[in-house]
Amino acid sequence: MRLGPAIFDEMTGGGADLRAPYALVDHWLTEATPEYLQTRRAQAELFFRRIGITFAVYGDSDADERLIPFDIVPRILARAEWSKLEAGLIQRVTALNAFLRDIYGAQEVVRAGVIPADLILRNPQFCLPAIGLQPAHGVYTHIAGIDIVRTGPDQFYVLEDNVRTPSGVSYMLENREVMLRLMPELIDRHRVAPVEDYPEMLLATLRSVAPPRCKGDPTVAVLTPGFLNSAYYEHSFLADKLGVELVEGSDLQVRDDVLYMRTTEGPRRVDVLYRRVDDAYLDPLVFRPDSVLGSAGMIAAHAAGNLTIANAIGTGIADDKAIYSYMPEIVRFYTGEAPLIDNVPTWRCREPDALAYVLDNLAELVVKEVDGSGGYGMLVGPHATRSELESFAAKLRADPDKFIAQPTLALSTCPTLSDSGIVPRHVDLRPFILTGAQGTRIVPGGLTRVALKQGSLVVNSSQGGGTKDTWVLDD
Repeated sequence: MRLGPAIFDEMTGGGADLRAPYALVDHWLTEATPEYLQTRRAQAELFFRRIGITFAVYGDSDADERLIPFDIVPRILARAEWSKLEAGLIQRVTALNAFLRDIYGAQEVVRAGVIPADLILRNPQFCLPAIGLQPAHGVYTHIAGIDIVRTGPDQFYVLEDNVRTPSGVSYMLENREVMLRLMPELIDRHRVAPVEDYPEMLLATLRSVAPPRCKGDPTVAVLTPGFLNSAYYEHSFLADKLGVELVEGSDLQVRDDVLYMRTTEGPRRVDVLYRRVDDAYLDPLVFRPDSVLGSAGMIAAHAAGNLTIANAIGTGIADDKAIYSYMPEIVRFYTGEAPLIDNVPTWRCREPDALAYVLDNLAELVVKEVDGSGGYGMLVGPHATRSELESFAAKLRADPDKFIAQPTLALSTCPTLSDSGIVPRHVDLRPFILTGAQGTRIVPGGLTRVALKQGSLVVNSSQGGGTKDTWVLDD
């Protein structure tokens, strides 16, 4: 099964007719010489190298980190296309927040039989310390990154939900900065919706969810595991853009259920902590006792109403791909509406009939670990060898609860600059959705990830993919 009868190209529609949003870009590409395009490509790489944007490619024996390739041909969405996506994303994140409030409270979704109890209670990401510990304003996922794929003119699907510690927003912002520096004339020909106000929106969102006992203007800080983390650049970038302190566990201390950070002027109270550290490492008194990445007593400070942790502890369960498979039912349960953006059809291998189907059709499917991320632990059946298929089949039979399967998507393509010229390459989109006390907001666009290898469907930066600037055109 493939979603979409053929590959949909976002510039040409898969045929000879140029789609309207790409008219000026097509003219630009026609006018530009190959030497000009390659020069701009090299200048973009030099820019990223100078500012130090890197990402770890795990398993790469040559280097621990490398630049994420940036493609200078923008990915373009019409305002009408974006408006539909925006409404669906707000609906989905609203349902995700309601789901998280519920499972750590009354668990009505389980009582109603919408989701099997064991999928919640036995889930490794179900956080027992979060039970009954409702965050300020009931917001669990303040920052969400929802991965969207496209298979046709009006066919968009949610591929994954990322609501624990979603990454990539720094690349969205830097990609726009590069385009403004290197090709201002191209942007000037379009009415491109801005993304530059994302840091301001993020800071306002974080301040709006200050804890109940906060007095005065809330103090916000960004918690990083440290410079060895693969996303450290993003952590420092966001702290700088927000104008707040970047802290590590050694900078923090809890006294009398209040979190403080060390500063040159002495200890300073922290009201809102934007953490880029997983739950297990936040508080050694509650989670891993050997962790030095957080601070002892942090959860007690949160429980006392003195600290907001963004995103809240326990949100990781919503990233689970088995939970994802129930999202259409979750959206209906909490909003009373049909999902505005569909899920990709998904087989839950924990169900015997689904497992039998997946094993019989393994060569045609994509199989993922329910708790996997970054493109790791997955099988792309059409690109797998016979031995890989046999090995994965053995894994499925041994532990079917650990996997879901999906059809091989006919992902849309966008024009991309390669060494040989302009070629179509598969893309996805990660918009960033902010939820605070005043509601949910989204900057128009997001991070477009592109599979740089011909025929590849894996766009993840950790697997060698690149990025594009994403333009939403105002009418």
